[in-house]
Amino acid sequence: MPHFKSHPTPESINATTGKTLMHALGIRITEVGDDVIRGTMPVDARTHQPFGLLHGGASVALAETLGSFGGTLCCAPGFVAVGLEINANHVRGVTDGTVTGTARPLHVGRSTQVWEIRIEDEAGRLVCISRLTLAVVPKAA
Repeated sequence: MPHFKSHPTPESINATTGKTLMHALGIRITEVGDDVIRGTMPVDARTHQPFGLLHGGASVALAETLGSFGGTLCCAPGFVAVGLEINANHVRGVTDGTVTGTARPLHVGRSTQVWEIRIEDEAGRLVCISRLTLAVVPKAA
């Protein structure tokens, strides 16, 4: 069952991300479906930890970005979805290339939502699995 109430293009979403963490980390939305949102993030100096691996915090930033955008697409007009709690299990190291995150809703309610975000490397191997709980709140004026 489709959950999204609107279907912006990836280009229209990406056009709103200047001067944000998304811009700084190189996160790009690549697909918006009926109940899925995908995006990519480079694995490079911007997203590395000191040992040359993808930083777990960068993976969490990608996960929360995708889940929050997806959650907001499920909201009634005048409301947005914001992060309430996130967890992440980092299961594979990545040193370069691009990772792709795929966010899907597990629960879409009037006041809360729960999303699962899978982050995979270029070979399709699981890098990080995350669960994000969102609060649905009135959009700030």
